[in-house]
Amino acid sequence: MKSFNQFKHDLTEVYDKDVAGSSQIKKQGEGGRVGANRKKSEAETRRMKAVGGGKTAPVTYKDRKDIGSQRQTDTRQQQPTQERGSTEVKQSYADKVKAERRKAAQARIAAKKSGGEVKKDTTSSKDASKQATKLLSTKKTEKKPVNPNYKPAKASGMTRQERMKVTRKGETMLRGIMKDQETSKYKKETGTNPDAKGRTKIMGRVHKRMNT
Repeated sequence: MKSFNQFKHDLTEVYDKDVAGSSQIKKQGEGGRVGANRKKSEAETRRMKAVGGGKTAPVTYKDRKDIGSQRQTDTRQQQPTQERGSTEVKQSYADKVKAERRKAAQARIAAKKSGGEVKKDTTSSKDASKQATKLLSTKKTEKKPVNPNYKPAKASGMTRQERMKVTRKGETMLRGIMKDQETSKYKKETGTNPDAKGRTKIMGRVHKRMNT
């Protein structure tokens, strides 16, 4: 039977030291972090961005500026405003419990008079703890509900500059078509080719049509 030292020696010979200490083992405090680095690699990243030429690449994020600093609880949760165990706290808590019991008793009496069933509180201690944590957490601004008819645009693979170039090219083509239409209309109305004043009038009509 092998001893522990012999078993450890055999493992060292079988596995290379470089392989044993590779990235399969999570390193704590990497890059000055307090905890482990949970940043996804490019292969794990699902969000993509356009890099131009109809191609996309994984989105990479910069490191946070507060790496290495521990976030304090008072910045994330509402802290007590009065001293624990003080007379005011005890009295307010007692009044709250008394009011809740009175309300529950009134509900039971009303249910018995109407012939209905008295509902029992089925809230578990775990759910109550979750509710308490939710109440203690800092309030955040409510987000507007998303329109159920919203459909995200399909990824084109073009950068913002490329999309703007295509848009401007289309606007220029449309402006030329409208200019020809307004020029023909001007010739029919006046029976002459537009002069400088006529061209200004034509372009005014074109811009008005483009902006409506």
